[in-house]
Amino acid sequence: MLWGSLALGALSRGPALAKGGSPVAKTTSGLVQGIRDKGILTFKGIPYGADTRGRRFQPPVTPRPWHSVRKTLGYGPASPQGRGEANQSEDCLYLNVWTPALRDGAKRPVMFYIHGGAYSSGSGSANIYDGVNLCKRGDVVVVTINHRLNAFGYLYLGMMDERFADSGNAGQLDILLALKWVQENIGEFGGDPNRVMVFGQSGGGAKIATMMAMPAAKGLFHRAASMSGQQVTASGPLHATERAEAFLKALGISRSNLDDLNTVATDTLVAALSTRDPIIGAGGVYFGPVLDMRSLQRHPFYPDAPAQSADIPMMIGNTHDETRAFITDPGVYNLSWDALPERLNKNLRVDISPTLVIEQYKNWFPGISPTELFFRATTAGRSWRAAVIEDEERAKAGTPAYAYQVDWACPDEHRKAQHMTDIPLAFDNTDKDGAITGNDERARQMAAVVSETFIAFAKTGNPNNTLLPQWTPYSMAKRETMIFDLPPHQDDDPRGRERKLFEKVPFVQQGT
Repeated sequence: MLWGSLALGALSRGPALAKGGSPVAKTTSGLVQGIRDKGILTFKGIPYGADTRGRRFQPPVTPRPWHSVRKTLGYGPASPQGRGEANQSEDCLYLNVWTPALRDGAKRPVMFYIHGGAYSSGSGSANIYDGVNLCKRGDVVVVTINHRLNAFGYLYLGMMDERFADSGNAGQLDILLALKWVQENIGEFGGDPNRVMVFGQSGGGAKIATMMAMPAAKGLFHRAASMSGQQVTASGPLHATERAEAFLKALGISRSNLDDLNTVATDTLVAALSTRDPIIGAGGVYFGPVLDMRSLQRHPFYPDAPAQSADIPMMIGNTHDETRAFITDPGVYNLSWDALPERLNKNLRVDISPTLVIEQYKNWFPGISPTELFFRATTAGRSWRAAVIEDEERAKAGTPAYAYQVDWACPDEHRKAQHMTDIPLAFDNTDKDGAITGNDERARQMAAVVSETFIAFAKTGNPNNTLLPQWTPYSMAKRETMIFDLPPHQDDDPRGRERKLFEKVPFVQQGT
């Protein structure tokens, strides 16, 4: 205990190093030791919340303090889920920090990344989220996090038992706790708590859109960038309760015995995620934010953009060929015209005639192949509509939204500009394993453009920089959109004909 007090005193006076020159930082819970990676100070696996195993389906709490130097040299566990993450545990509230320096008074902008995987999978530990290159390029602080997912973070039991009133948004509350950690600690890591940008791809973007409407998020971040992930509406409490009942049924637990949930093995809870039920339909149970009238008291972007975040500038983007990441069975690359209507009917997720869609696309794009038509239409119908709605609602409210589309194509002809293309570009991580962009000269040029843009946005709330032409915020009159390609250029209402076709059908978001 005496050593800890002396160490804290030393840290308050200036930089401190562990044996071997490793950096040591002070947090509100205790001292943490990191490493140097290519000149960047890196801390992985810092607890921002307590172990959730004793608090299933409850809001997170801060971790218990520790009194010796905690080594934060490796990523913390991911939230329990199916396959994909080797290290999983309900003790998953950890974050990672990359910074050029400690305690130097520089007040660098903070780039706080939220991973994708919908609300069901993933972690902040993927190689392409590594923050070293961003730190070196932009003199910024980078933070990534893990938080509770699927049933652990979004199983809504509030209508069954008031003790679980916050269970439907526990995963969102985890993210807010991590942002509070940033507010309290990031100055130690050379960051500015008044210049925090949240950015996230796919489910990460949807989590950000949801936070824009959460009262408790007010003041915790100051810019927001949503990458191929939007959230117009949250789940209603009645539907969320129906899904919870299907989940409980798979576990053999009645709503009158919810205490039994505390004794079920983690693996058993994970296995129940894939339950099939007439309420749910084919596939697993959907979990996501719930309109519980507590932490979330309105839909994120319905019927309008939330007034509470009107002062937060947004970047909202998608890729040109989103669905090439989701629909990958070999047959889709050799579609015939005869087979196309049925495939569209299964994959459009829009209540519209596939025959009408095919006729329109063939008129717009003479010579288009069935495969290209399939991917263009499913991208426009499934992935683009929510982004356009968010852009429109921000524009109607007179609040800035910078719209973008990634047209730059990956080397794999089947991927093109698929979902996830913008991740290694934004992180400047085309050199990392798992980067679908490859790492040739064109990929590095595109990454320079995109990463400089995200850095500029983090610094000022405006994405304009020397590598871009002038980027104008989205307006209803012109629908200005930056096209990320080589060279980048601004276009007005790209895919406008497709937008007009699909907006004729009422928008319904999954899980509502």
